[in-house]
Amino acid sequence: MKKQLISCIYLKNEKLADGFDGVIREGMPSPWEYAAVCGNDGADAILVYDLSADESDAEHDAAIGVLIRICDASGVPVIGAGHIKRMEDVKKILYAGCKAAVLNFAKEGNRAILEEVSSKFGREKIYVYIPSAAYFDAAKEQIRKYASAILCSPETASALESRECSLPVIIHADTGDAAALLKRENCTAVTGAVVTAAGKSLMALKSELSDQGIEAAALSGAIPWEEFKTDSHGLVPCIVQDYQTDEVLMMAWMNEESYRMTLETGRMTYWSRSRKELWTKGMTSGHFQFVKSLKIDCDKDTILAKVAQIGAACHTGHRSCFFTELASREYEEKNPLRVFESVFDVIKDRKIHPREGSYTNYLFDKGIDKILKKVGEECTEIVIAAKNPDKEEIKYEIADFLYHIMVLMAEKDVSWEEITRELARR
Repeated sequence: MKKQLISCIYLKNEKLADGFDGVIREGMPSPWEYAAVCGNDGADAILVYDLSADESDAEHDAAIGVLIRICDASGVPVIGAGHIKRMEDVKKILYAGCKAAVLNFAKEGNRAILEEVSSKFGREKIYVYIPSAAYFDAAKEQIRKYASAILCSPETASALESRECSLPVIIHADTGDAAALLKRENCTAVTGAVVTAAGKSLMALKSELSDQGIEAAALSGAIPWEEFKTDSHGLVPCIVQDYQTDEVLMMAWMNEESYRMTLETGRMTYWSRSRKELWTKGMTSGHFQFVKSLKIDCDKDTILAKVAQIGAACHTGHRSCFFTELASREYEEKNPLRVFESVFDVIKDRKIHPREGSYTNYLFDKGIDKILKKVGEECTEIVIAAKNPDKEEIKYEIADFLYHIMVLMAEKDVSWEEITRELARR
């Protein structure tokens, strides 16, 4: 199993509005912006500690709001910990978008709800924090059965090595050496200040771990550069797509050095034919491209990169370099997301620019109760149509239902991106 590096974010009472506790990186004023950087820059997951006052539900709710934004921005799994007193708190953490919630076994109440929350949400979504090996000894059968990972200190991890603990162990350490901790047989991941204390990117840290024989979740090429079919200058073209939308953003050239640097840093790096030098996209503009995947075509002479694009890909300020249309013919869009987005754009435009006689504007004018009534009616129509052997009727009713759902989404300011992100998490 590859070892992982997990970044940490702390949400404290007095810091909820301003961001995480402590200045991690200059220019990252909010925890969700920091989460986006971590997710793009090599973190395998992000552990968020809610340190709001134990008796303050208002502060806890504010922290959940921040947690939702962190999950939306991170691009990697998020683990939620802190301020868990009952099953409802675990539900809030998981519904915010977290991969898992951490029960603190130092608290009796957390120990009491382990079986209940594991049965309700699934064992894979429940981690436990063990303050000492004694807590493991007292409930080892329940932990093995109802939890999927253990979070603990280096000292506790050492004590667990002599016990029959088959669960993955995440070590939280604020001092020490990440490599030394990851070399432990029972350690699957490290988190805490030890991950970021070196002041270097996590991709660079992973490269150093690899040099020490520690297999981390880093980028590595499945095919050696020597097998690529380059041009006479040792270059291959690289087509770049947005990893979420598949929009083609740009094309640039790579040589062996830029390819290797891309793998090492996780940031798209190219060879400038005009300047005769390497260039990392975004180094001057801040519009970095973080690698999500690299593929080679069947002839091994063209690279396809899917990236998380920060800002504009084109030097003109356009999102994509391909904004000038040369020729086109009318065609029917079949990409489901683009169809949904196109219809949704019309609905949102009707809300901003009402049109006389528009049924959409009629619904907006009548308000949320009318919209909800129509959604309910369309649900019933789907049930009735489903009893009919002719599938044409159910297709029509589902389309009708989706239209009314989009009106509801526009009314409540919910986007398709948010919906698809939530579905992807599941």
